[in-house]
Parts: sequence; C-alpha cells; structure tokens
Amino acid sequence: MTTLNTQGISLYYEVYGNSSHPPILLSGLGGSGKSWSTQIDRFATDYYVVVPDHRGTGRSTHARSGYTTTQLATDMASLVEHLAVGPMHVVGASTGGAIGQYMALDHPQTVRTLTMVASFARFDAFVQREFEVRRKMAAEWERPALFSGYALFLFSPNYTREHPDQVTAWIERAAAEPTGPEDREIALWRIDMIAAHDALARLGDIRQPTLVVCGDHDFCTPLPHSKKWPARSLALSWRSLRTAAIWWRTKRERRSFRSSAPLLGSTDRFREASEREAFFPPMTNALTANAFVPPFWWTHLTCLKHSS
Repeated sequence: MTTLNTQGISLYYEVYGNSSHPPILLSGLGGSGKSWSTQIDRFATDYYVVVPDHRGTGRSTHARSGYTTTQLATDMASLVEHLAVGPMHVVGASTGGAIGQYMALDHPQTVRTLTMVASFARFDAFVQREFEVRRKMAAEWERPALFSGYALFLFSPNYTREHPDQVTAWIERAAAEPTGPEDREIALWRIDMIAAHDALARLGDIRQPTLVVCGDHDFCTPLPHSKKWPARSLALSWRSLRTAAIWWRTKRERRSFRSSAPLLGSTDRFREASEREAFFPPMTNALTANAFVPPFWWTHLTCLKHSS
C-alpha cells in the first residue's frame, strides 16, 4: 500500500506510468480513485498518473473530521508536494473539480492546469434540492435501494433504456462494496461538505489554464450549472464540442479522455490543441482588460452517463 501520513490522516494513492506532465485524478463524491476505471490506463499510456482516495473513502483514513473541500484540497496539495512532481495537471470530476478549485486558489504552486468535469462552484436551487433528497436516501435507505435510487441521477434515461444490464451491474457492484460502521455517517458529512462548497465568487482569481467540461445529458450537475462559469473569468474563450461520448466507465470513454488531454502536455500544447478545429469547432472570443488571467476553456459533451 502506498500512503502518505499528512493532515492527521493516512492518504492512500496509486501511481501509474513513467513519463512527464503528471496529472492527478480526483474522483467524485464516492471519493475512491478506482472510480476512474479504464481512464487510468488511458492516461498512464502517456503520463505519470496519481490516483488518490479522498479522506474518508477507499483505503484512506476514515476520519471523524476534516470534511470540507478546502481541507481535502490541502490533503491533495500535500500529496503533490510529497511526490515532488508538481505543479500537476489537476483533473477533477464533480466533487473532485470542487477540490481542484481550492487547490488552484489556495495552493497554486501545486497546480499547472485545472480540468473540471461535470463539477460545481456552488449549488444552484436544483442541485441543492437534489442533494437534500440524496442525503435523506443516504441516511435511511439500505445500500441496494440506495444505489438503485442514485442510478436515476447518474445514468440518463436513454443510457438506462439501452444498457439496462450495465446499469444493474453498476448498482450491484456499488452496493457490494465493503463498508465500516462509520461509513454512513461519513457519507452524510461528505454530502454536507459539497452542499457547503462555495468558490463561485473566486473563480476569476484562478490563474492556471482551466478547462470546463460537462455532458449535455447530465442530470446530476446539469449543463447550465457549468456553462455559466467562464463568464466569471476575466478572460473567456468559448469552446463547444458536440460528440456522442459516454462517460468514463463505458465502452466509448476514449472521447471523454480526449476532452481532458489537451491540457496535459504543456501550456503551449494546450493552446495549440485548443485551436485545432479537428478537436474544437470555431470559437468566439471575449476578452476584458486583464489579459494576464488565463482563459477558461469550455467544452460540452453529448453525454449519456455521469458519475458524481
């Protein structure tokens, strides 16, 4: 087991690959690095990849305290500094994107670029209501029913209709994960953590090149939730990518990998890749007076499945 004792916990992580331009993959609300599934191998083909388990999840310490996105950002920044491979390309899905925001804002020396996938800077009224319901489910329902209910938020109707066996298999795998006596309480703390997350007013202070990605079939953190973010940056480049991608644990995950890949080589490679019409269609530009702030790059995927 590879662990780092930091911030009062043992932080479990895995590393893959052996080349440069290292990304760190931050998972969603479930917190376990293995949720990246086949994407890990795709990244590891060309990059040195770090995949941690969040505090309270997987093989990291299931602590009784520290459940804020600022604290989890500090946990991850400590890992980057320990590995001495920073600054890193931070790729965060959902909750992982929220953690990445505070890494970029409060620990900028650890972040080379930031990719936020189906994430949030502050809950809107829809997502707030969604997680009020999900919190009640997490508090009261047994695991098979709980994950069957979660599947209604995480898989689109089309995907569920066309791939019922895969959805059922996901529910069964999730329900069968081993749990400890404290895990239900930790799950509630983690839902409270993301409900309290609010970095919206600070997004314009992020100085690293940043890519925002969301699926236009995303029900858990819907497209408009992410789409408004670039307008809050001081320099905006608008990108829209229409593709029939399905999210990372499905057989067409290659396209979702490609949505993050342009940031991972270098800032120059990121700019060059972003300008290729083979990857992005033509864009419109809107720049304000402060040209020193890197742009938020915006992409959306036609996405049939999302995992928070």
